[in-house]
Amino acid sequence: MAALRYALLAGVMSAALASAAAAETFRWGSSRDIGSLDPYSYGDSFTINVMNHVYEGLVRYDRNLAIEPALATSWEVLSPTVWRFRLREGVSFHNGNPFTADDVIASLKRVSHADSPLKGNLPAYKAATRVDDFTVDVELNGAYPLLLNDLTNIHIFDAEWLAQHNAEVPTDIAKGIEGFATFNANGTGPFKVESRQPDAKTVFVVNPGWWDTPQHNLTRIEFTPVSSAATRVAALLSGEIDFTEDAPVQDLPRLAAAPNVKVLERTDLRTIFLMMNRRDELAEGGKNPLNDLRVRQAMQKAIDLELLRDRVMRGKSRAAGMIIAPEIPGYDAELDKLTPYDLDGAKALLAEAGYPDGFAFVFNCMSDGYVNEEQLCQAIASMWARIGIEPKLDIAPRPVQTPKRTGAKADVWTLGWATLPMLDSYSPLIQIIHSRDGNAGVFNWGDWSYPEIDALVQKASVELDRDKRLAMQTEALRIVGEEVIAIPLHQQPMSWAASAEVDEIPQFPDNKPRLWFVKK
Repeated sequence: MAALRYALLAGVMSAALASAAAAETFRWGSSRDIGSLDPYSYGDSFTINVMNHVYEGLVRYDRNLAIEPALATSWEVLSPTVWRFRLREGVSFHNGNPFTADDVIASLKRVSHADSPLKGNLPAYKAATRVDDFTVDVELNGAYPLLLNDLTNIHIFDAEWLAQHNAEVPTDIAKGIEGFATFNANGTGPFKVESRQPDAKTVFVVNPGWWDTPQHNLTRIEFTPVSSAATRVAALLSGEIDFTEDAPVQDLPRLAAAPNVKVLERTDLRTIFLMMNRRDELAEGGKNPLNDLRVRQAMQKAIDLELLRDRVMRGKSRAAGMIIAPEIPGYDAELDKLTPYDLDGAKALLAEAGYPDGFAFVFNCMSDGYVNEEQLCQAIASMWARIGIEPKLDIAPRPVQTPKRTGAKADVWTLGWATLPMLDSYSPLIQIIHSRDGNAGVFNWGDWSYPEIDALVQKASVELDRDKRLAMQTEALRIVGEEVIAIPLHQQPMSWAASAEVDEIPQFPDNKPRLWFVKK
């Protein structure tokens, strides 16, 4: 009997060891934390992407960034303003509740709520109607060609869970509005939230009941924000983390030379540009010179884009003349020509505008925002100082800076836009450039307004002929450039680094790690 007990114990231990060996923990050392467990809490593509491991949409992008079914299996256009979606049956939320049409309706109502920071991501939505348990009709406010693109980023919540926890109204990071969904999650996706400590660690564990066939072998994801670039690099080299989506460009040669690290590089779709206050007064009072086109042109001419690329970005970025990347529909190479660096011309324009001695203004940047943003802003501030203007450089973490931007406490600020989830130039035009009006102009924090652009964007929004639609959007982008509504800087470098133990980690041009494709 003793021998039998030992044999059984040995078998149990062997099985446990085999199970432990098969269990793959993926340690993600990110440059920043997510803002919330609620993907509707802010129009931040990073937070939305991380939470896409927990929540899913009706449709999604595949490995080639083509739209494919997810929680919806098919769809049809019943009329120019009504789309019918057939839902996937047999899907359960992480708490065991079944997925039905009621969940889609509750989610669309929540994300399009007047107080939703993400309402601009679903600009044409009007209402949703339940046909039966697994069929939903989505009504739009007009013909709209980009609904599926939008829906890739609209995550579906459990209606019963929302009601149970009084979470039917969206939260808002920028306004400090929190709720149950800020700290708890319940999706249908490949991973579940096991625990969260804001600014410390969020742990996801595999969802064994996921409806899809896993293409990963991960059982656990430990997501840890590591804001210090030097610390991230040290952690990767020492094996403390398996991956970072933000490897510092200055450290890429060192990482590439390490035997236990592999580096993945490409240019991001995200274009970084500067936006400006266009109200009558500056943030700290006084007449606003930024409303004069000549001033905006002078500020653009004073920025040496090639020097920023070569010095600040270590040659890894692509200097830009437009606010969209070449891969984005609506792009025009003729509009992407760089504004020549011209200090004398810039000074002459300032003098002509009545500011020969310059002026002071608040320049808002983030210490944990875009690639090398702090150094980028310092370099630009120095360039502007050469033409006599005085940028009051305000650098702080994203949670501190965002309320200043949305609350008229900044005059110039950085903004990055990858056109997500649309992957279309309509995205920045409707979200950033259009005048503030309902779901339009959600990121128009400077209160600019160009009726001719609004008219083009509105016409494009209902044009089902793709060529005609893109022609209107390109024309709108031409006006953006001529009026210097934004000052384009570059498409930022995308630098990932992973442990050599990671067998497969596809790098997508939208800079979204999709760990359900990762094998370790």
